Amino acid sequence: MTVVTHEAGAPFRAAPPSADPANGSAIVTCGLTKRFRGGQVAVDALDLAVPRGSVFGFLGPNGSGKTTTIRMLLGLAAPTAGEHSLLGLPLMDALPRVGALVEGPAFYPYLSGEANLLRMDAADPTARGGTARKRAGEALERVGLAAAAGKRFRNYSLGMRQRLAIAAALLGPRELLILDEPTNGLDPQGTREVRALVKEIAAGGTTVFVSSHLLAEVEQMCTHAAIMRTGKLVAQGTIASLNGGKATRIRIETPDVAAAARVLTALGLADVQGGVQGGVQGGVQGGVQGRAEVTAELGGHAPERVNAALVEEGVAVRGLAVVRPSLEDVFVGLTGEGFDVDG
Repeated sequence: MTVVTHEAGAPFRAAPPSADPANGSAIVTCGLTKRFRGGQVAVDALDLAVPRGSVFGFLGPNGSGKTTTIRMLLGLAAPTAGEHSLLGLPLMDALPRVGALVEGPAFYPYLSGEANLLRMDAADPTARGGTARKRAGEALERVGLAAAAGKRFRNYSLGMRQRLAIAAALLGPRELLILDEPTNGLDPQGTREVRALVKEIAAGGTTVFVSSHLLAEVEQMCTHAAIMRTGKLVAQGTIASLNGGKATRIRIETPDVAAAARVLTALGLADVQGGVQGGVQGGVQGGVQGRAEVTAELGGHAPERVNAALVEEGVAVRGLAVVRPSLEDVFVGLTGEGFDVDG
């Protein structure tokens, strides 16, 4: 998918994506807009295309319009303008094929995980009642809760509660799973559990659309992403293409700044810069001692060969790191703002 970006605050409309299911999109929006009473615009002319089979991160700070967009996609809120489709179908035809977790799980605390799933399944008019227990067991197995099926929900950890909510979304065969902040409030262990589960579900062929304000989580979990700011789309594309606007750099920690810079320049690395920890100097300075570093654009050079060249020239290498651009870099570059990186 092509990256689409625009300057912060500038008027922008991407070319509306085709709603034809043959184009490989699980979700398509064209000019999708939500304006509340009083004139507040929560979502402003959103043109989004989510490829089938992807894990798609829907990124933005709290209040950027993510949950409002999801509610419109699922028919829980009416758009003011624009249109959208799920799986290339009319909404009512698509919904039985879509699982969703919106604004946190809600279960009966005194019932077991399995009993909660059976109650939810009984309330679904499209579900096959005769297979409910079998499907609940399969869903619990899929999210790693089979051993806790008989445990009361109130005794579940936060990570287990999120996994049960995902199990509820997977009670039937789903082609699309929409998750609104699935790692919100979780400890590191719970976050890892949900991240691994999302990857596993996607590996089975289900498209997963994940809303989040945690940049690092999306970067580890997703194949594609879109970035929202104050209700507007500022970028969308593959993770690799979004990160592609900034060059990968190599950082060498060495007391021999001038010598290291000469080696990197001779190798053909671009934008060679030297500095001292605690304050960057203008350009490469000779004779700098102490904890200092040299950075450069890595380009197509192998870091191990750069290291070997430095050692061959007698440069004392105290540390070497490859610094790749992050989604945080992309967001800050597009908007001049940042938001939660790791919660």
